[in-house]
Amino acid sequence: MGGFGWLWNMLGDTSGRNQKRSIALVKKAESLLDDVAALPDEQLSERGRAAAQSEDYAALLAVLSVASQRWLGMVPFDVQLQATLRLLEGDVVHMATGEGKTLVGAMAATGFALRGKRVHCITVNDYLAHRDAQWMRPLVEFFGLSVASIGEKMDSDSRRDAYRCDVVYAPVSEIGFDVLRDQLIVRPEDAVQHGADVAIVDEADSVLVDEALVPLVLAGSAPGVAPAGQITEIVSRLTESEHFEVSEDGRTVFLNDRGAAVVERELGISSLYDQEHVGTTLVQVNLALHAEHLLHRDVHYIVRDGKVQIIDASRGRVADLQRWPDGVHAAVEAKEGLDVTEGGRILDTITLQALMGRYPMVCGMTGTAVEAIDQLRQFYDLRVSVIERSAPLRRFDEADRIYATVEDKTAAIVQEIARIHATGQPVLVGTHDVAESETLAERLGDQGIDVVVLNAKNDAEEARIIAEAGDVGKVTVSTQMAGRGTDIRLGGADESRRDEVVELGGLAVIGTGRYRTQRLDNQLRGRAGRQGDPGLSLFFVSLDDDVVLAGGAGESVKADVASDGRIDSKRVGDFVAHCQRVTEGQLLEIHSQTWKYNKLISDQRAIIDERRFDLLHTAVAWEELRAHNPQRAGELEASGVSVETLEQAAREIVLYHLDYGWSEHLALLDDVRESIHLRAIAKETPIDEFHRIAVLEFKALREKAVRDARETFATIDIDAEGAHLDDLGLHRPSATWTYMVGDNPLQSSGNSVINALTSAFR
Repeated sequence: MGGFGWLWNMLGDTSGRNQKRSIALVKKAESLLDDVAALPDEQLSERGRAAAQSEDYAALLAVLSVASQRWLGMVPFDVQLQATLRLLEGDVVHMATGEGKTLVGAMAATGFALRGKRVHCITVNDYLAHRDAQWMRPLVEFFGLSVASIGEKMDSDSRRDAYRCDVVYAPVSEIGFDVLRDQLIVRPEDAVQHGADVAIVDEADSVLVDEALVPLVLAGSAPGVAPAGQITEIVSRLTESEHFEVSEDGRTVFLNDRGAAVVERELGISSLYDQEHVGTTLVQVNLALHAEHLLHRDVHYIVRDGKVQIIDASRGRVADLQRWPDGVHAAVEAKEGLDVTEGGRILDTITLQALMGRYPMVCGMTGTAVEAIDQLRQFYDLRVSVIERSAPLRRFDEADRIYATVEDKTAAIVQEIARIHATGQPVLVGTHDVAESETLAERLGDQGIDVVVLNAKNDAEEARIIAEAGDVGKVTVSTQMAGRGTDIRLGGADESRRDEVVELGGLAVIGTGRYRTQRLDNQLRGRAGRQGDPGLSLFFVSLDDDVVLAGGAGESVKADVASDGRIDSKRVGDFVAHCQRVTEGQLLEIHSQTWKYNKLISDQRAIIDERRFDLLHTAVAWEELRAHNPQRAGELEASGVSVETLEQAAREIVLYHLDYGWSEHLALLDDVRESIHLRAIAKETPIDEFHRIAVLEFKALREKAVRDARETFATIDIDAEGAHLDDLGLHRPSATWTYMVGDNPLQSSGNSVINALTSAFR
């Protein structure tokens, strides 16, 4: 167990003691295996339940091991049993790719459920949730427990049934959206889910760190707003520098005086900045500018079946539920000549970090937890336990090959792939976006190399493509591999030519550039060298790459450049590593500062949630309104309307105004936050000023919600059918839809543009 011995000083004595304890308990469990294996099914199940409830972990691990063999045909390695134990004790487990995290998660989920806890196994997409639930079902159900999965296309009744199960596999976004939808119900029986005791998070660093502050949004339907066709056409003809400027970080674009004059002349108006146009025409021009010049097809989005679909850059696949807000999405649709879809008023929103905070216990698994130790400790108070590989690592990680320009780098990548391919060794190439993957595939095709491309355009074929990527002679070009969830087996899915691929050196992984964080690099590297297989990893870098430009902040480094553009210099290699560390530090600082703003909103939401729960499950709404207006309450009681109907009517009145007020509060705080940096000019601390305003406005929200509910109660028609809110124009949304705001700093700049847009377009 010495491979990670250096790490324990960094993790602290507690993690070291946990590792030793885990090893000892696993050895004890293994000593019990023969006796446990002799038990018939019924006694084995009873032994597992008793061991779980008494927290006899050695016996529980032995039972889970035997049950896995009987019902899944899988014999857990000792390291998988160690990982299961660490999950049961609430850690994030660092396990290399291909070491069997799916089985570990299922054994831990079963252990928790046997202790009477309801468990959510959180994945990154529908496919993995369904696959893992079906795959692990025999193990869970053997113990008399129920298991289900949640998918995007399920209706409310199906979701409600699934959430009643002991173990639920679900994408993190679906769980979040169900939480938000449950905040709009007016009857307790309409709730879809009621939370869980434990969250076991797969790809934990991706969910808990990379996308922690991605807001999940529930919106009420409203007409779509997009730039008029003439504006879109005018903007498409404008030229950078001559008519508009793009900020250095590539996140904002704005007209200069010459550009404004051109637009005004074409539209036949005197000034874009007149009172008549500043809130309408100017907003549409800005939307069109951003859509045309900052958001690029096949980089930030694709067009499929007549719809704009955003690409999740951190995973290289379509984000099915993601939509740019504030008119940006509609502007892109107009740019592409598509029908403009509905927009919506934000009803509620929650970040993934706040969502995880709703669980009493969070644990998880990933192949790159070590690099996220600081974030996991700072934001979740979670420990990381490193689990050794079941077999020694035989992958060779070659030093980066660095080139002066992107053109030189690309030529070298094509040449290296061609060289490896000529030997028959399978190659997996990790690119950064759809456009890059397709361009590289085209270049390789020109060399006569047959290439399989995996990106957002064909992600439905993902499992099949990945499963075959390790076969002889295969060249697979993929966007980001994080969260793909399928192992690449040498020799193909059936491993029929495994020995031949092993002889060739295993899978060769090539990265076309460093990512903003080393964790994403390592997620790609980890596709090679699975379970002691041989393999190779190699990254190509150019001094023009985004991570170098962003992390270098204008710095330059001198070195000799070969005729092919290659730079062979330790000093330059150190500089590239420095640039990546800088970008990682920037992301951590962004996370820390952003969470300071989100934390107060999360605390206020908890108060709203508690108030809603009381209103839903008690008669408090009727009691409060009757106490304030006994005359009106007496009239209603004398009218013969049943007590149950009056209580429900009061509930709907109070909930309407509470929910509307919360929606307005979120919109106001969004405006405040986007302009809060101006407070620094007045020598005020932005975060302190934001908190002061947020607290005052929240108090006003509560007071106004109560006041408006009382006014409505005094005048609304309530009969045997209930409260007629629609007659007073108090309409709840006729439809709701969900999206994830693309505001992840790990993603490409196109998604981050939302920060700059929000304040400009309100």
